[in-house]
Amino acid sequence: MKAAGYLPGPRHERTAGVLGLGGILEMGAHLEELRFSKPGTFGKNICKASHPHTENENVREGAPILMAATKIGHGLAKALGIKLQYRNELNEEIRRGESVFSIQTADTFVEEEPRTVEWVLDTLPTGREIVAYCRSLFPFLNWIGSYNLQWLFGDLVAGITIGAVVVPQGMAYAILADLPAEYGLYSSFMGVLVYWFFATSKDITIGPVAVMSTLVGQILIKAAKTHPEYKGPVIASSLAVISGCIIAFIGLIRVGWIVDLIPLVSISAFMTGSALNIAVGQVPTLMGITGFNTRDATYMVIINTLKGLPRTTIDAAMGLTALTMLYLIRAACKYAAKKFPRHQKLFFFLSTLRTVFVILLYTMISWLVNRHRKKALFKILLTVPRGFKHAAVPTINKSIIKVYATDLPVTVIVLLIEHIAISKSFGRVNNYIINPSQEMLAIGITNILGPFLGAYPATGSFSRTAIKSKAGVRTPFAGVITAVVVLLAIYALPAVFYYIPSATLSAVIIHAVGDLITPPNTVYQFWRVSPLEVPIFFAGVLVTVFSSIENGIYTTICVSFAVLLFRVIKAKGRFLGTVKVQSILGDRIIASPTSLNASETVPLTADPITDTSSRTIFLPFDHDDGSNPEIKVQSPSPGIFIYRFSEGFNYPNANHYLDHLTNTIFATTRRTNLDHYARPGDRPWNDPGPRRGKEQDDHAERPTLKAIILDFSSVNNIDITSTQQLIDVRNQLDRYTSPSTVDWHFASINNRWTKRALVSAGFGYPTVETGSESISRWKPIFSVADIGGSDSAVATAEAVSNQEKDLKYQRSREREHQSSLGDNIRADSDSGLSGSDLKGANVSESRSRFQKMTVVNGLNRPLFHIDLTSALQCAIANVTAREAYEVSGGVGTGELP
Repeated sequence: MKAAGYLPGPRHERTAGVLGLGGILEMGAHLEELRFSKPGTFGKNICKASHPHTENENVREGAPILMAATKIGHGLAKALGIKLQYRNELNEEIRRGESVFSIQTADTFVEEEPRTVEWVLDTLPTGREIVAYCRSLFPFLNWIGSYNLQWLFGDLVAGITIGAVVVPQGMAYAILADLPAEYGLYSSFMGVLVYWFFATSKDITIGPVAVMSTLVGQILIKAAKTHPEYKGPVIASSLAVISGCIIAFIGLIRVGWIVDLIPLVSISAFMTGSALNIAVGQVPTLMGITGFNTRDATYMVIINTLKGLPRTTIDAAMGLTALTMLYLIRAACKYAAKKFPRHQKLFFFLSTLRTVFVILLYTMISWLVNRHRKKALFKILLTVPRGFKHAAVPTINKSIIKVYATDLPVTVIVLLIEHIAISKSFGRVNNYIINPSQEMLAIGITNILGPFLGAYPATGSFSRTAIKSKAGVRTPFAGVITAVVVLLAIYALPAVFYYIPSATLSAVIIHAVGDLITPPNTVYQFWRVSPLEVPIFFAGVLVTVFSSIENGIYTTICVSFAVLLFRVIKAKGRFLGTVKVQSILGDRIIASPTSLNASETVPLTADPITDTSSRTIFLPFDHDDGSNPEIKVQSPSPGIFIYRFSEGFNYPNANHYLDHLTNTIFATTRRTNLDHYARPGDRPWNDPGPRRGKEQDDHAERPTLKAIILDFSSVNNIDITSTQQLIDVRNQLDRYTSPSTVDWHFASINNRWTKRALVSAGFGYPTVETGSESISRWKPIFSVADIGGSDSAVATAEAVSNQEKDLKYQRSREREHQSSLGDNIRADSDSGLSGSDLKGANVSESRSRFQKMTVVNGLNRPLFHIDLTSALQCAIANVTAREAYEVSGGVGTGELP
């Protein structure tokens, strides 16, 4: 047994310094186990943990440190009353039992429990990991060296296309954010320019988006009433910097997985509710209706819009026709792409540029109508400054932060969930993997640097990302081309922007957010997958419509978390039984239950009970997993229960699981000793027994409890609470089966720390009381496997196959030679062996020379099994051995017969 993780020298000194008191005590306990495990192996185990060429030197250098740590650990343990030797899992008798385990045919293996020092050393980054982390901050270094002309062409097309789309959208979203139109251009420029340095997605386009712009607008309108001394752009820039710092910090510490706590149904409800909120809020501007607050709750805006229909102005002509044209162009291009698939790419670009076409068309109409008018006939955008007129260092102080402090959480959430959800989706579609933490860093730095040029909070845009992906973008460098297009618009087109109709910009916004609404078919698919989550979706949408976007987000997240918690707490375990099954291919049975070769078959008429092609599987008794209810599930064995956890095993659900376990056991078994309570007064109040004059029902038809097998295949970690409750149930059932005890078997444990926790609680090995001889009846059953390499059964099979081929080739050459000579002498007449004899001898020799096995689980933990089959075999063997032992007059069972 090696002293894993406790190497002499500098690493050991570092370990002691990191762990402190807990590490010293644990180290002392570990060394104590080494000292008591086998005489004369202490120094040898230390040497094995070192490099083989420096064993003696390491022992001389490390022994004083180890001994000092041992003394300190033992001293502290004694002073604090800590028992270091509180279990006997390394007892030689337990590892041996009654199994016949030949070292000539198998290697032994004693499993060591994980140490805190191992966890610390695994958690602390190495030098190589630090270098890899620093390099991961700039993903463009991985591909920029391979940039080529073909990539450049794809990026040029996509970049110019997105530039043409983002200019009108950016100005429209800035107005939605209650900011001048130029701030949308500033945000668009910085978003696409900065992102490509840190991007792990080639498709994402960062810039102004409808939902974030709506939130910023609500914050600025509220601040204008409560803090009129601060201008809107100042508050928006400060909000961008602070939220960017928070998101960048999350990305730097690589906890991007935090967004996984927000389920898809919450994101869909948020997007749908926000789209409805934004679209409804733009209808008054589209129609030229004024006189009420378009930032009110959605239902109020609908009511006020209907009331204001008589006040509709000529703006409706510019808005409704523009909106109709946008949808008609998209529908026509979609139809034409299906009709003429050869020109599908052309129609895609025509559809993509429809926004630019409509904006230019209605700008020209507006110019023709208003160029000679002192007052415009309908509302227009007016002056847009040329260049970065608002570039400055953002103003950030405590009083400004207080203005939007309550809105900061929802700002961060919106920036994160929209961007990460979009990037993950397009990553899966285009076959690449994004790094959520790195994407957060990209969003954060974009929002930190953007306000220096006047930008407000920006994140990934769904509509522009979809266009960029379909346009054939090749790398994130396309963002630089988009930035050049936006820069040209900032300096060359402000004069054109003057005449853009406001109603047309509202039509652009409504058209853009329409794609964010979750279609009915998707909601139906939600219902098919998880009916319980559909009400959460509608709750989020309704709260958004009747309250606000931020309340809708909070509602869906909180309700989704409550549902998750309920599912964890009320997780339902299942009792399993056994069923014999066979694999069928057509009208034949696959011959071997372990064979993957479908050609190895036997007739379908073979006896399913005696035939070797059948195998045992484990199904729930209630068939709640959807298995055929007509199949009768057999009990594993009288008094043996198999219980499977379904949702982990931790403090929220441990009590629910174990109550189900014990209630079922008490309802289907009987007490081992009916005279357990000598007098009526000894009985507990909750088990008073039969009434006076009535005999106690002994339930003789029920078996007594013998063993419990827990399936831990769905359990990753267990905690102190769940472990303590498991101990309490073990003690409760031991009293129920007194004077006998219950054997606890565990199958499919997939975590070393879970094994450590169970072993610390006394599970995993048979408990032997002082002076007891019950160890003599212990029958451990171990699963063994090939050790791999040249000693494995695979190598044996390959060697046997090669020898068979050589024999066939040799015999065919001999037959050819004999036929050419016309001789009838047998090929093997000289040796006296036939070809089959020689083949058998060689195969036998190969198997004996190559095949070697080893145990899968440690010999020191015989109650931890690789699967349910081995656990059930072991449980049945030990129950049988115990019954034979008690019949023969074992200790504690009464007088000898």
